[in-house]
Amino acid sequence: MATPSFLTDKLKNTRNIGISAHIDSGKTTLTERILFYTNKIHAIHDVRGKDGVGAKMDSMELERERGITIQSAATYCTWKDKTINIIDTPGHVDFTIEVERSLRVLDGAILVLCGVSGVQSQSITVDRQMRRYSVPRVAFINKLDRTGANPFRVIDQLKEKLKHNAVAIQLPIGLEGDFNGIVDLILMKAFYFEGANGMDIKEKDIPEDMVEFANKKREEMLDALSLISDELTEAMLEGTPTEELIKAAVRKGVIELKLTPVFMGSAYKNKGVQKLLDGVSDYLANPTEVTNKAYDLSKDETEIIIESDPAKPLVCLAFKLEDGRYGQLTYVRVYQGKLSKGMTIYNSSTNKKHSVGRLVRMHSDEMEEIQAAEAGDIVALFGIDCASGDTFTDGNIKYTMESMFVPSPVISLTIECKESKQLPNLAKALNRFTKEDPTFKTEIDKESGQTIIKGMGELHLEVYVERMKREYGVDLVTGAPQVAYRETITKKAEFDYTHKKQTGGQGQFSRVAGYLEPIPLEEGKNYEFVDKVVGGSIPREYISSCDKGFKSCLDRGALIGFPIVGVRAVINDGAYHDVDSSDMAFQIGARYGFRQGFQKASPQILEPIMKVEVDGPVEFQGAILGGLNQRRGMIVATTEQDSYCKVEAEVPLADMFGYSTVLRSATQGKAEFSMEFAKYSPVPRNVGEELLKKYKVKQDED
Repeated sequence: MATPSFLTDKLKNTRNIGISAHIDSGKTTLTERILFYTNKIHAIHDVRGKDGVGAKMDSMELERERGITIQSAATYCTWKDKTINIIDTPGHVDFTIEVERSLRVLDGAILVLCGVSGVQSQSITVDRQMRRYSVPRVAFINKLDRTGANPFRVIDQLKEKLKHNAVAIQLPIGLEGDFNGIVDLILMKAFYFEGANGMDIKEKDIPEDMVEFANKKREEMLDALSLISDELTEAMLEGTPTEELIKAAVRKGVIELKLTPVFMGSAYKNKGVQKLLDGVSDYLANPTEVTNKAYDLSKDETEIIIESDPAKPLVCLAFKLEDGRYGQLTYVRVYQGKLSKGMTIYNSSTNKKHSVGRLVRMHSDEMEEIQAAEAGDIVALFGIDCASGDTFTDGNIKYTMESMFVPSPVISLTIECKESKQLPNLAKALNRFTKEDPTFKTEIDKESGQTIIKGMGELHLEVYVERMKREYGVDLVTGAPQVAYRETITKKAEFDYTHKKQTGGQGQFSRVAGYLEPIPLEEGKNYEFVDKVVGGSIPREYISSCDKGFKSCLDRGALIGFPIVGVRAVINDGAYHDVDSSDMAFQIGARYGFRQGFQKASPQILEPIMKVEVDGPVEFQGAILGGLNQRRGMIVATTEQDSYCKVEAEVPLADMFGYSTVLRSATQGKAEFSMEFAKYSPVPRNVGEELLKKYKVKQDED
């Protein structure tokens, strides 16, 4: 890869990284250690530490109480000559958008895996998100001090489950209670982390009983690297390859997404973190080594590659919003050019111009004022009114960056204020949270007038209800969680509807004929409109009116009032009147035609199915399986390892409410579970009948 002419020392030595993993793999603890070893903080506080302070990166009171990360937090530090911008992301699937938007702006990531549990359900989700944005990554197998830790099993899972070309570049010295250091397979030296908080790194010879094993693993590492670098292959044929050549091959493999080097350690026990920081410096990409794309709005959205050149016109992306003490805080990643205090920037989405008043660099909830930021920097702006995902330029160009993927909400709750005087505060809270979090939606039910909030899971909504109480003083009464059902059709059905209305003056006339047919679920399309009208039976100007009419039926199905998905509406015939036909007449005709066809097309209800993963002691395996079976769960896989079992199942979301309490009591609090949306599936007949009955009762009451 040719070195860009604008590659300054600053760009060359910048690393923008994220730390992502399954819940409870030790991401926040690892970030805490990184900040400590880079002198960014001067005392270590653990996530659930006895001193009650909590980790630096979990700055929200709610995060410290629950011992989980809710919001991604940004910070920066310096390791040797490298500046590292870090985003610590949540592990819980309910806060998946935080991971999504962080990975969107990063140039590299550390995939943290638990040495005991290995690759878990959320590890798979996070890996999928990294692939979506082509983020180079290194893996860190954490918690090697815990009973049952086995890093080689985790490496096998990385290969089998995530299809990574995972290569160990370190080996543990001892495991579980005996874990006390690592062997570096590139340097062929042993490293021990001694003294207070593992600050003293002692380099020694590899223990005698490990020499043979280390040589074998080094050979495996070199074999894997020889497929990536021809230079290394030649050096291996000639003799012993140098440290520089091996490191260059690892770096090339990581940046080209052909290799995942595996580091080992225990963040909690202060072992292996400094060597991981060396790995981040040596192997992860600087901003110029990652391809970033944008679209030129002045040239019909032509795709262009953005260069991390500080001298070119400014392009930066707002990837996260936060309502701070001093107004809206907008996190931006500068991709090109320079952003400085006092300059005017333009929002490509709204064409609004803004003046940059305050520019800060974030350290969790603390901030440091800066005068300017260049390509490759991650900073925050104050007082800029924008949405998450907006692109800003200096006005000389009109670019917009690729947008990020936002998953649809799967669960909803009705909320109501206990006191009407709290309504203005509720409106403020909802306005803020929907702006900050694209997966948190709110709407007013047209019929009941109730406020409905929608999100990614029970915990997601629970956290927002709690935040409204704490941050806005709003006491809410919440209604039963509502599952986001869908309606669809199962067979092709024809419709032919004539709409006539004559009430004196100009009337309304339209005839719309055609058929509805199902779109297979795996295609993932909600709706498709096909125009097969020939011979002008419906004039061209009314074709789009038919499409609008069909679309207006999709929001509310005839079965239980939920959105309709997976329908292809085809029009092939019709009729019009020279005077009485209009846009509205054809919209109404299409609407009634759709309803006519929908009833004939054997409609059915779909429900969201969740991928559930339960981990617990083997002695409770029967109770775990029984509990999932009772909830209409379909067991996909069960695995056992070292007196622990892992059960993977697909369970309807409607049956998962309150599962955490039931699981806790059935396993004496020793099992935990995670779930994420998998797919939509038809509901069984008895469940469908029950839903229809409830909907009818509700309709009669209204």
